Amino acid sequence: MDSAEFHAAVYEKVRLIPPGKVTSYGHIAKLIGMPNHSRHVGQGADVNPPLPWQRVIGSSGTISDRGPGTNGAQRQREELEAEGVEVTVGRTGEFRVDLRVYGWFPNSVDDVQPDDHPNSGDEE
Repeated sequence: MDSAEFHAAVYEKVRLIPPGKVTSYGHIAKLIGMPNHSRHVGQGADVNPPLPWQRVIGSSGTISDRGPGTNGAQRQREELEAEGVEVTVGRTGEFRVDLRVYGWFPNSVDDVQPDDHPNSGDEE
């Protein structure tokens, strides 16, 4: 799979995450058949902003820090909260989402029914 195919597959899966739910970079990598490429999934966040990238977080439920002097994690928190996702602050200051409550982890996209993703991640 070349880079363009990889990113197309990632974008296709990210669009399926329903509003008010989150999944991990690693789960998206698993869904596209490349489970060892979760870091590459994360790198696509800046490439295609119309996608609901706010719904993709770390496997431990943390919102990834974007580095010193950035506000990307805060913006992601705000976008998730606007969808009804509760974001808490961990003991070391990281933003966290309870994956037991808000997690979206289908075994495959074949398990996803149309009603599971009413707007398929399109912006309203």
